[in-house]
This record gives sequence, structure tokens and C-alpha cells, in this order.
Amino acid sequence: MESLETELDRARALDPGKLADAIESIGFECTRCGACCKSEAEDPHTATVFPDEVRELQERGDYDWRDVARPMPYGLDAGEDGEGETFEWALATDGCGDCTFYEEEDGVGACTVHEDRPLICRTYPFSVVLSEDSEGGQPMGEAVDRKGPVRAHECEGLGREIDREDAEELAEALKERAIRELEEAIGVRENYRPVERAPGEVVVHDSEGPKRGDGTSVTAGDTSITRDADG
Repeated sequence: MESLETELDRARALDPGKLADAIESIGFECTRCGACCKSEAEDPHTATVFPDEVRELQERGDYDWRDVARPMPYGLDAGEDGEGETFEWALATDGCGDCTFYEEEDGVGACTVHEDRPLICRTYPFSVVLSEDSEGGQPMGEAVDRKGPVRAHECEGLGREIDREDAEELAEALKERAIRELEEAIGVRENYRPVERAPGEVVVHDSEGPKRGDGTSVTAGDTSITRDADG
């Protein structure tokens, strides 16, 4: 198993031109079906968002942290807000489990923060293979196609012709995402520290250290985390 630092070096060395070649070969055009923004079966939409991306979306719409992001549900006990400790953040969802920034009219979907959408949204339905050891465990699901280092995940827009300019833009975002994901993972590892929490509370460990569910940092002097009135 390669170290995160080794994989990060691989990500930084990715050739965007080759990524664009692979994307062109697979083909893609967004049909605005909204499948990647909506809940699946009874599972809420889950898309990873970096802490700085949360803040960028906050600034764009004068949102509170919880309007933008929720604790990644994996590892949390069941319940409306979950309980326990988890790693990373997911985009917030509405009462139906769809992305809170998704809207639909006459079956055509749209992202209300399209220009500022997170990298995972910019690059869907593609991801990058950095080594065979990193093949599994992808939040985007199993790959349905692969060309070189690029994997394509299930999406009705696959196989459609894509302009070279669009493929190159997607490739640049895909490389940036691969780098950012590894930098975040390294930051989580380096800034992780155990914290005491009150029953029913959630602690999220991201690259900036432990946080409450509202995005505020848990300082070294905190001995417990108290849920605010909005829960």
C-alpha cells in the first residue's frame, strides 16, 4: 500500500492532456437529468466538500455552515443528525435527501450554485486511478468504464461527444480534485486528535482539525461539545 505522500506526488504529476484524451475517448455530455444530485433509494445524496469550498459557498449566498454542509454520515450512529465521530463533510441535503442546491423544473435539473460548485460536482462522473491500491472505496460507486488513469462512473451522459475544450477543462479540474483529496487526507491525519464529546453529539475531523456540526472548531481546552438550540 503506497503512502498518501507517494500518491500525492503521482497526482501532481498527472498530465492533463492525457486525462483529456481519456475523457474524449469515453465521451460525456451532461443531460441535466439530476441523477447525480438526488438521493438514491433511501440513501441521501452524499458528495464530499472541502472546508474551504464550504466557506466559498457560504460567502456566495450568506449561508450558515449547516446550510452548505453536513457531517459525512459514514461511521455515525443512526438518527436525524447522527451521533459519534466522522471524517470530512458532505453537501447538505433537503427533506427529500437531494442536494440542497439542486432544483428541477419539468424534469430538467439545475444547480443553483453552478459556478461555485465543489470539485466533486465539477468532475462527475469521472475520477482518477493513481495506483491499483487506490482502486476501491470510491464514494462515486463502481466504475463502468476506464481509459488509462480515468474512470467513468454510471451516468446517462457517458458516451456522448465532448468538445476538446470542455474535455481539457474537465481534465484540469480532475487533476486538481485528485491533489486536493490527498492533501485533505494528509491534513486529516496530521491534525487529528481525540476529543471528548457529550452524548448525542457529532465531531467531524477534517484537515483543519476537529469541528462541531456547525463547522466551529473544537479547541484544545474543550472537554465536551454542547449542541446548540437548533440541534
